[in-house]
Amino acid sequence: MAVGKEIRTKINSFQNTRKITKAMEMVAASKMRKAQDRMRAARPYSEKIRRLAANLSAATLSDYRHPFLAKETGVKPARVGLIVVTTDKGLCGGLNTNVLRQLVNSMRQWERDGATEIRVTCIGNKGLGFMQRMGANVVSHVTHLGDTPHLEKLIGPVKVMIDAVQKGELDRVYIAYTRFINTMKQEPVVEQLLPLTGERLGTPQGSWDYLYEPEARVVVDELLIRYVEALIYQGVAENMASEQSARMVAMKSATDNAGTVIKELQLVYNKARQAAITKEISEIVGGAAAIAG
Repeated sequence: MAVGKEIRTKINSFQNTRKITKAMEMVAASKMRKAQDRMRAARPYSEKIRRLAANLSAATLSDYRHPFLAKETGVKPARVGLIVVTTDKGLCGGLNTNVLRQLVNSMRQWERDGATEIRVTCIGNKGLGFMQRMGANVVSHVTHLGDTPHLEKLIGPVKVMIDAVQKGELDRVYIAYTRFINTMKQEPVVEQLLPLTGERLGTPQGSWDYLYEPEARVVVDELLIRYVEALIYQGVAENMASEQSARMVAMKSATDNAGTVIKELQLVYNKARQAAITKEISEIVGGAAAIAG
């Protein structure tokens, strides 16, 4: 029965696929818990350094204002920096597609507003490939971060953007990543990273009087750089947690779909087998009747 053999081959193929997607679902679930723990563990540090930066930026440094704290003038930015955070691997649903689609819309809006230059730093292989296909000006990148974000791997590519802001070569820097909401929901965001706005820093809690060692300018410069690095690290950690959650959901959906297809193929196989048996019985009965006649 040639048709039945083909169906059995397809059933075996889908069963093997279901085993693979089920294993990937379980691996993603394990990694998701670890990624969420890392993401939540990084939040207290980010919040503490944010408060410290808010207090220091509000301190009396009337003769000096850091480039990261430049006041908004209302003028549309002509030179824009962009840090794109995506995954290195696929099989995570529409995670990368959603953030890249929103990113492209933002880039088109900046160009309509008169942006003359857009520099891109890519964190993650999927974003790097997409930006290269678009012909974007990729000035730095880092890929193959693994399952754990390491700040020492991020500092080099990100420093290109930070140095450009300090030299006055860029007006603003944005970061695009996927924010983790919960296991079933991840939100793509494109938000301003530099200059740091009041909304980012928040309101200082009370009035603080600091003793600086060394001088105040050196301390503020170093602290704000550490704060920006913490924001980027937090974005990467959020993106990794979102990646594992999206992959777990995608693999579960693939496993369920494979099971549905297997059931449908088994039904088709049983019908084909039943039809073949009925045909054979009819042929036997017909042959017996011809002999008897």
